[in-house]
Amino acid sequence: MAQATKATSRRVSSSAQSAPSSTRRLWEIDTWRGLAIVSMVIYHFAWDLKSFAEVYIDLFSPFWFYFQRSIASSFVLLVGISLTVSYNRALQKEGGSQGLYWKFFRRGLLIFGTGLAMGTVLRYMGMGHIEFGVLHMIGVSIILSYPFLRFRWLNLLFVAILMPLSYYLKTIPTDTTAWVWLGITPPGYAPQDFFPLVHWFSVVLIGIFIGNSLYPKGLRQFSLRDYSAFFPFNLLGFLGKHSLVIYVIHQPILFGILVVTGIADLGFF
Repeated sequence: MAQATKATSRRVSSSAQSAPSSTRRLWEIDTWRGLAIVSMVIYHFAWDLKSFAEVYIDLFSPFWFYFQRSIASSFVLLVGISLTVSYNRALQKEGGSQGLYWKFFRRGLLIFGTGLAMGTVLRYMGMGHIEFGVLHMIGVSIILSYPFLRFRWLNLLFVAILMPLSYYLKTIPTDTTAWVWLGITPPGYAPQDFFPLVHWFSVVLIGIFIGNSLYPKGLRQFSLRDYSAFFPFNLLGFLGKHSLVIYVIHQPILFGILVVTGIADLGFF
């Protein structure tokens, strides 16, 4: 009897360990986001060296071009995946969608507002202009994505419509920046941070498709060993959990490094 009880206890314990939790963070998503944030810091440091320290770096070479594109694509895909996980877990936990839209709306508004604040600071410091950067796009996309979060394959249909449309918008002539957020730009328009909504929202929708395919109900549907306690996954996971804060503060830190080391003389420091 005691042996049977112990065996049952072991089976229950084993089942509890193997069953995915609806509240536990998905370490692979945090790790991927952390890798993207490290790559972004590397790219921006190269950009700073080229712009302020007159170090020759061809940021339009194939390596740097595709490196930057991979970073941007990773961040935006992760937006869609993470939104899907959050949405499905909230539905499971709360048993309905009442009030859920406003939660996403507030999150999107916070990120959009952060983008506005950063753009204002950069303009005030004379370091360029950002009409519609990555934070603007992510903030708006979080708000717009809510009706799409319940769909899987249908999102690919919207991608098939929006992605070609984004390339058509580039061909529309204009002499104003009023429509750059859509992807309609005047000649020579080249800001430091530009993520037109129509094109990149398509990538968010791809992320939503991936999220609903791999994480229905907010739970991992494939086998993956947990490496979250091991280096470098633990470090990348930590950075991934705090990616927004890192995005906001990393450039001032990089500027400070350039000034303190004497690599560059930035007049605004």
